Amino acid sequence: MHKTHTCHTLIIGSGAAGLNAALQLRRKGITDLLILTEGLQMGTSINAGSDKQTYYKLAMCGAEADAPKVMAETYLAGGSMHGDLALVEASLSARAFLNLVNIGVPFPQDAYGQFVGYKTDHDPRQRATSVGPYTSRDMCRALIREVQHWQIPVREGRVVVSLLTATQNGQRRAVGAAALDEQGQLEYYTAENVVLAVGGPGGLYQSSVYPNVHTGAIGVALLAGAAAQNLPESQYGLASIGFRWNVSGTYMQVVPRFISTAADGQSDVREFLPPYFDTLGAMNSMVFLKGYQWPFDSRKIVGGSSIVDILVYIETVLKGRRVFLDYRTNPEGFRFEDLTPEAHTYLKNSQALLDTPIARLHKMNPGAIELYRDHGIDITAEPLEIAVCAQHNNGGLAGNHWWESTNLPHLFPVGEVNGSHGVYRPGGSALNSGQVGGFRAADYIAARYREPTLTPNTLQAAIATAQAELTPLLGAKLATDWRAERAQLQARMSRSAAHIRAKADLGQAAADAWAQWRRLAQAGCAGAVEETREALRNRQLCFAHAVYLDAVHFAVASGVGSRGSCIVLDPAGARAHARLDAAQWSFAPENPAFREQVLETIAARDGRAISRWVPRRPMPDSDAWFETAWAAFRQGTIYNQ
Repeated sequence: MHKTHTCHTLIIGSGAAGLNAALQLRRKGITDLLILTEGLQMGTSINAGSDKQTYYKLAMCGAEADAPKVMAETYLAGGSMHGDLALVEASLSARAFLNLVNIGVPFPQDAYGQFVGYKTDHDPRQRATSVGPYTSRDMCRALIREVQHWQIPVREGRVVVSLLTATQNGQRRAVGAAALDEQGQLEYYTAENVVLAVGGPGGLYQSSVYPNVHTGAIGVALLAGAAAQNLPESQYGLASIGFRWNVSGTYMQVVPRFISTAADGQSDVREFLPPYFDTLGAMNSMVFLKGYQWPFDSRKIVGGSSIVDILVYIETVLKGRRVFLDYRTNPEGFRFEDLTPEAHTYLKNSQALLDTPIARLHKMNPGAIELYRDHGIDITAEPLEIAVCAQHNNGGLAGNHWWESTNLPHLFPVGEVNGSHGVYRPGGSALNSGQVGGFRAADYIAARYREPTLTPNTLQAAIATAQAELTPLLGAKLATDWRAERAQLQARMSRSAAHIRAKADLGQAAADAWAQWRRLAQAGCAGAVEETREALRNRQLCFAHAVYLDAVHFAVASGVGSRGSCIVLDPAGARAHARLDAAQWSFAPENPAFREQVLETIAARDGRAISRWVPRRPMPDSDAWFETAWAAFRQGTIYNQ
């Protein structure tokens, strides 16, 4: 006998976006809520960070003018972002930010109450702020306190394996989810609304900076037929892989020594960067620049710092070697006077013209050393292994400007699983977007989906459909090793759909992905509790990776070219570096016409993924006349737009 639970709104996931959605729903009088999660201490939000993890918001300091439409234009400049989503993320940034301040997140302010800021990447104004390397963790902790204060129920230890859908008034809609409990037993949760806050696709890549505890679950929505957008647009960058952490900021500005070794991690130690630079000063200055230009960027390859990422990729992926940052000794031939004026002045002003990288790091950012020590890695005594890793998916599920799925009503993807971003985005905008999504979902649910509409027969039919699919899987013994299956799909994604892409390779990779999906779709999942949970998780991960590969292949075949955080190899294109083989390391230029389009993808379980380019929606002309805007708000007609 299966367990069934019913609530008004089900929130799946407990990162910063999901927690805020639950909090705002409760504040709006929706009391019958339930948060379903693998664990409050799991997921990306509470476990990830960076050198100075950034929150992006409207400028709130000084005399520089800022406004929602001005900020929205910055979003739109990144390309392939819908104008209405840009305007919403800008308009609600102050509301979302001040909510975090009011619940105790200690964002810095001056003696006069101004929230000071700095410029982040792709940001023309000083809109960024931070509470340190763990900004999102501090956000989660404050939101968890509020969730507990409001006594919102949280059910931990659950792995969601399927979304429940039903047909109502001729339209398929979300009505809940199926999950495995801690004993590996199926549970069904029915709800008027489902807020999906399951984060990014952390489990899809072999080289990943997503925390080990976070795999993501966009696949359950894709399996339910939810539309996606901009799936190929992700960010990649150098990161440590023992403890997963972005090596941006001061980790690069102190100019560590890059070394590679044989596969054993100890023998045949060599510095591999020098042959690719005219002088050691040029090489070390480029490493310094990686601190500012951390993500891999197709525009910063020729003569730019992203050539370092390519050289690391060649060592690790193509040569099968391992790459480390060694902070104990300087790069061979290092001299401060050989650095560019920018790098030399920065280190001098930081009082960091010291003998070794670790001494410079201790001076500029001692917390960066302690962070690794807290995770069992002493970079004062051992080198730090790195790779080029997946870091963030700008794409995801397609939502409208109320963050409701564009084709599956009553499903609200919020946070990274919502693909609101374009090709480029200002650093820290993801944290803002997740908070904004929680507000938008709560506002719409409270205004339009407050009353119950589902009948018992509809819900029982949805459960029966899920049972018919899941029961045979749980009744048959696990036929394959889930670890081997996951390693296979992750290796395929890192090889073919990360920052280095090739049209010829992608077609085969997508075909292989769908073949793996067809095998796992019918494979038994019964075993020990962990095996069952992970085998069922593999199904949605495998389906997701096949959809992603299909979308990437479609984009490359469309001629989008190299843009954002990836390049498309093309022997007829621009040469990446004069000392790299031109036939192998030339890449196609970006076709800027695609900046005005968004890639939409819908997949079917039989392995058919349909992608299409659609014009991006322009920024709306908002009604700025107070009396008419007030009337529309009072009458609730804003929810009809």
